[in-house]
Amino acid sequence: MNIRDLEYLIALADFKHFRKAADACNVSQPTLSGQIRKLEDELGTVLLERTSRKVLFTQAGLGLVEQAKVVLREVKILREMASSQGKEMSGPMHIGIIPTLAPYISPLILPQLKSQFPELEIYLYELPTNTVIEQLESGQLDCAILSLAKETESFIEVPIFNENMLLAVSDDHPWAKQEKIDLDQLSDQEILVLDNGHCLRTKIMDYCNTIGAKENERIKVGSLETLRNMVATGAGITLMPELAAGSDQNEHSVYLGFNEPKPFRTIGLVYRPGSPLRLRYERLAKTIKTMMDDVK
Repeated sequence: MNIRDLEYLIALADFKHFRKAADACNVSQPTLSGQIRKLEDELGTVLLERTSRKVLFTQAGLGLVEQAKVVLREVKILREMASSQGKEMSGPMHIGIIPTLAPYISPLILPQLKSQFPELEIYLYELPTNTVIEQLESGQLDCAILSLAKETESFIEVPIFNENMLLAVSDDHPWAKQEKIDLDQLSDQEILVLDNGHCLRTKIMDYCNTIGAKENERIKVGSLETLRNMVATGAGITLMPELAAGSDQNEHSVYLGFNEPKPFRTIGLVYRPGSPLRLRYERLAKTIKTMMDDVK
């Protein structure tokens, strides 16, 4: 049994599919399947039931998966401890970032980070909030950049900047000629929001519930790009993060600022408590904060 075998096992538990698990581990399906069988032989127990349609883990298999996650987290800590003995900003760093932020902030910070820290190997993963949290907990990600929320409270949170929300309407909307609007004017309005799994949805729904606005349940979308295209066609209105609004080239979209109090979300960097690479993450967050201050 080795670390790679445990990674195969966890991938299989995540995907419940041999080919998808093999692809995630960058190995062939026969290799992964063969290693799982060797693991079963070594342990003297059946870990999963193989059928033509799906993979089902036995109770012994489920127990081993949970223990394997613990082992890999400890291995991650050992590697971080070893890495921390070298240069602070060098070596690999796996960063998760949410889809409502990644396309807009990445071009602003990645070139400068690569220039400022040439020995830092940055791996960036665009993932929904719930997946980011899961992969942070399992050790697959080192840190993440996302909207700080209840889900991130178990991690160390380093605020980077506050991102204002703008009201997105079509160019023929009655409010399109206004420069600013009061948040409570959205009372009783139907608001387009992202589907479940996005922290931006939670943030917008919090504001909607506070002012008495309602979700437009007739339209379900999974990305900001689709959302603002729907707005441009006159399908509804929504709250749009400022960075995303600034990249919109659609001539039929209009963005209104809010009078005080302005709706916003706090973007921050989060990492696991007790990480030996705390100084690295804190420095990264501080550097990104400086970059974003210059942009704003």
